[in-house]
Amino acid sequence: MARILTLTLNPALDLTVQLPRLEAGQVNRSDVMHTHAAGKGVNVAQVLADLGHQLTVSGFLGEDNLQAFETLFARRGFVDAFIRVPGETRSNIKLAESDGRITDINGPGPQVSEAAQQALMDRLEQIAPGHDAVVVAGSLPLGVSAKWLQTLILRLKKLGLNVALDTSGDALREALKASPWLIKPNTEELAEVLDCEVVSVRAQAKAAERLHAQGIEHVVISHGAEGVNWFSVGSALHATPPRVSVASTVGAGDSLLAGMIHGLLSADTPEQTLRTATAIAAMAVTQIGFGIGDAAQLAQLEQGVRVRPLTEQ
Repeated sequence: MARILTLTLNPALDLTVQLPRLEAGQVNRSDVMHTHAAGKGVNVAQVLADLGHQLTVSGFLGEDNLQAFETLFARRGFVDAFIRVPGETRSNIKLAESDGRITDINGPGPQVSEAAQQALMDRLEQIAPGHDAVVVAGSLPLGVSAKWLQTLILRLKKLGLNVALDTSGDALREALKASPWLIKPNTEELAEVLDCEVVSVRAQAKAAERLHAQGIEHVVISHGAEGVNWFSVGSALHATPPRVSVASTVGAGDSLLAGMIHGLLSADTPEQTLRTATAIAAMAVTQIGFGIGDAAQLAQLEQGVRVRPLTEQ
């Protein structure tokens, strides 16, 4: 299997609170509460590890609340290449109602100094060679600019790595100029950075053609329960997921991204890559937490995924 590096520049301790229904302004009582060491790149790493890959994880971690992350990395066998910075890694609260609605309250995270940013660049120069791909996922912490992210991606590409990117807003806009190998926006995120409508398949195809022309090989556009469109050079596919009982949508996009990277690095056919990735994302919404705990359930979900060429629409 592959060696994969994931970068989570703004990780989080996720506190997920399950409750029947959120009543704003009232006292609410939860059914269950879960705390996870998380962040998009960390979530992707857990799924990729379950698929058999070797993981190195990096980014920035606050020195004052390391335990949950270090415990997770040790348990999963990840190589820990995070840069420690003063302060606390942010905490994100996710209120998960029984009907599947999620309310997010995300913390700001620590301030990351220029010295810490340079330390990460230096560490990546040492550890990145030898990996088959790198995932850069999530938001930017305080002190880190979108322009710096663009520089980071260019540096990783210079080291010979395929870069898969999952971010949004100004970070995505600047990072696109570095032409990553793969991007995974949703329609709203893509429309914002391209300043055009991308709801229709035709509009998405035109946007993908524009991105291919600047060197971005894979454009994966997620549509939640409606499925996913994947535009690669010379190919366009759509996958419709099976219907499942939703426990939480947290981590579904990260699971989809992990599945896509797995298929591409495993030389699966495009149809099989998208089918497996969509099934992994469908599995993610049935659970609280991250990873593939039941291979039989995943195989069953794969059978319920429909993959078709987008030219059928």
